[in-house]
Amino acid sequence: MTDIVLKKKKEESLLRFHPWVFSGAIQKVVLDAHGSTSVPEEGSVVAVRSCDGALLGVGHWQIGSIAVRILVFSNDETLLQTFVAGVPDSFFIERLKRAYQVRIDAGLVREDNTAYRLVHGEGDFLPGLVVDIYGATAVVQAHSVGMHQCVDAISRALLKVVAGLKNVYYKSSATLPFKAPVPVMEREDRYIIYNGKPAVTQPSVTDEDCIAVENGLRFGIDWLQGQKTGFFLDQRDNRALVEYYSKGKSVLNMFCYTGGFSVYALRGGALEVDSVDVSDKAVRIAERNVLLNFPDCKAHHAYAEEAFRFFANPPAAEGGKEKKYDLVILDPPAFAKHRDAVKNALQGYKRINAKAFEKIKSGGVLFTFSCSQAIDKEMFRLAVFSAAAMSGRRVRILHQLHQPADHPINIYHPEGEYLKGLVLYVE
Repeated sequence: MTDIVLKKKKEESLLRFHPWVFSGAIQKVVLDAHGSTSVPEEGSVVAVRSCDGALLGVGHWQIGSIAVRILVFSNDETLLQTFVAGVPDSFFIERLKRAYQVRIDAGLVREDNTAYRLVHGEGDFLPGLVVDIYGATAVVQAHSVGMHQCVDAISRALLKVVAGLKNVYYKSSATLPFKAPVPVMEREDRYIIYNGKPAVTQPSVTDEDCIAVENGLRFGIDWLQGQKTGFFLDQRDNRALVEYYSKGKSVLNMFCYTGGFSVYALRGGALEVDSVDVSDKAVRIAERNVLLNFPDCKAHHAYAEEAFRFFANPPAAEGGKEKKYDLVILDPPAFAKHRDAVKNALQGYKRINAKAFEKIKSGGVLFTFSCSQAIDKEMFRLAVFSAAAMSGRRVRILHQLHQPADHPINIYHPEGEYLKGLVLYVE
């Protein structure tokens, strides 16, 4: 097994159980017992050692600034024999069992809630891996070549661990590192297991096959072509809070995607809900999700429109007056996907929140979010504060929101906290 030897004192973060080894911390790479040095194959399992040779753990090697993602922290040399032929099935079974139990203990595995995240990367001590459960289907995403190479073992483990699971869909074409040496064929999204058996050919699935239940509400999940794994599970608790505030309200769900917030608002008793998204396909799915739960609904209206254009020309209210809302939801896509984009992203958050303040009634409520990992809580709050100051209105913070229990944050890996939200009362 290849040894990754760290520079002096660079082992300190690993001793605090941070799961990443950065390339700048590496002193040398030793490929074999004869001391030959080179670069190991991407995705291979490597041993990480301090400068004096003490074993710190094993992990997946990858090309880039994050050079190793640690799978197991240990100073036990016998551990290396377990991983000499790669990551064993038993490792994934054990980690998945623990992750599954967390979801059970959090009350997320229920007949009226069949949609939840089972694995949240470093938050579940499986760095580079995401697994979302939608009824009888697990949607797997690999964010590293190491996890990509383990997908068959992961699929087998999932069938053993998750009750009622029948299908495993692999959706990593957009998440694997672009420059990674992965053949085009292997990058294709596909079923690995269907109806409990290896998927020799790709099955034809209907819309009815792709329905899951969240808190008693039915949603069509487009894991074949939709964003991420098909649904934004990280907003479950926040959607429930929208439901609580919606009774008797007019609601604007901006960046609605597949209409999750809209469906909850309608169940909460909203008088009117406008769903807006730039994607015509997303809007059609949102309309379908409303009808799945409220077949005779007349209170919902959907618009395929860019956000700022909609704010500039909203539908007219009764009497031809400018339309304003009691409750506005802003859940935009990540404005900053890397550190270089932070400045522009903060301007984007300020602009979109300023528009929301213009369109919200006195006594209204604004739910506003950022899912940009590069934007921390204080940056986001400052952007929203700036927008509030520009509006000249009195604003109170009612709630500070974050990701739910099935998106846990490894306490030793604060980078896992990405979702920020504020609920504001606007006078």
